[in-house]
Amino acid sequence: MKISYNWMKEMLPLNWEAEKAGELLTDLGLEVEGIEAFSSVKGGLEGVVIGKVLECQQHPNADRLKLTQVDIGQEEPVQIVCGAPNVAQGQTVPVATIGTELYDGEGNPWKIKKGKIRGEFSHGMICAEDELGLGESHEGILVLEDHWQAGTPLKEVFTVEEDQVFEIGLTPNRADAMSHFGVARDLRAGLALKNEDATLTPPSISAFSVDSPTHPVEVQVEDAEGAPRYAGLTLTNLTVAPSPNWLQNRLKAIGLSPINNIVDATNYVLHELGQPLHAFDLDKVQDRTIVVKRLPEGTTFTTLDGVERKLSAEDLMICDSQKPMCIAGVFGGQYSGVSDSTTSIFLESAYFDPVSIRKTAKRHGLNTDASFRFERGIDQEQVVYALKRAALLIQEIAGGQVSSPVIDLEEQKASSHPVFLNYSRLDSLIGSTIDREVIKKYFLSWIFKFKEKTQKA
Repeated sequence: MKISYNWMKEMLPLNWEAEKAGELLTDLGLEVEGIEAFSSVKGGLEGVVIGKVLECQQHPNADRLKLTQVDIGQEEPVQIVCGAPNVAQGQTVPVATIGTELYDGEGNPWKIKKGKIRGEFSHGMICAEDELGLGESHEGILVLEDHWQAGTPLKEVFTVEEDQVFEIGLTPNRADAMSHFGVARDLRAGLALKNEDATLTPPSISAFSVDSPTHPVEVQVEDAEGAPRYAGLTLTNLTVAPSPNWLQNRLKAIGLSPINNIVDATNYVLHELGQPLHAFDLDKVQDRTIVVKRLPEGTTFTTLDGVERKLSAEDLMICDSQKPMCIAGVFGGQYSGVSDSTTSIFLESAYFDPVSIRKTAKRHGLNTDASFRFERGIDQEQVVYALKRAALLIQEIAGGQVSSPVIDLEEQKASSHPVFLNYSRLDSLIGSTIDREVIKKYFLSWIFKFKEKTQKA
């Protein structure tokens, strides 16, 4: 499991080096198997500077090349051969200097070297945005605003986020730590035991409200054993678009590819809080009805990856009034998901039976981020909180309104699990006596609550 240190520090401000935090996490039982550097722009734009094109002439030996003189903040301008059709005198451009490493589309590095192109020396490269990792366009060189001074490092023009990413070997019994908040909670506990001040701040949902209940959805849970809690709401007047850079960077840091702002928001909350969510295109939900049930053995269903699968009668499904739309807790369907034309969604947040999800995922050979969490057991009490958090995030990055009341069907309440701690037994196991207030501090730091204390031996 990958955990972004920058992301975690949004909930738990911490000035420690990543290596030191990783050591503490390992001591706490969340073994950090490695720490990887991440840059939102591969290479961090090192060696790329602002250049001013002072002259631009036709290359004497090539029709499609230009010979330029470029001021890059040194004593003398440098000569650069450029093949871009839009290069011109007077432009402000990014220049990769000699020795700079750039990366191709597959992430392989290559170095800028001094060389001759058709008989003329070239001391660097004027770059397009895709060559720098700043976009996908290769129509021509990237032209910048004129106010930038020659020689200014390009990373001062474009924000490059540097991060450290923990690879945590999560054991099956640590379902509570399957998120950035869960790991931050453990780290906060460890800091408290070292008498380090640390305030854990979960994402706020105080701004959540229902704007207008104009698009209600009827939800029927026919299998309460498979779905003890099922919640949802609708959002309308959305604009599907690429996510903002900050969100894309968070997902890229942990190895996810951004898709669009709606899907990215559900993935973000999943990795932030550990609660899987799913967004259905509301216009594709027949009769605005959601039915949670199992279908007859052998029913065919095409999943998001385009594969037609034969369902087992044991597979829990999310359906509308006429058709299946999603394998509950495992994988979405090809025809009900969010597309570029989506303007309204039904947003689902649920607690599904871990055993059922594990069997379904194994049966179909599917291992998704959602099934990974559902089959290990998520926090049933967090279902509606995560739903509201996701709704607020979607509104922030895609606009729209909450257009239904929050639907919350909880057929089976989550039961609390009291833990009984016998001090004498604890002392005998560890071979020494720990001050009882220290033990209490341990538990409180993990957000446990003391229900009662007895004097029984």
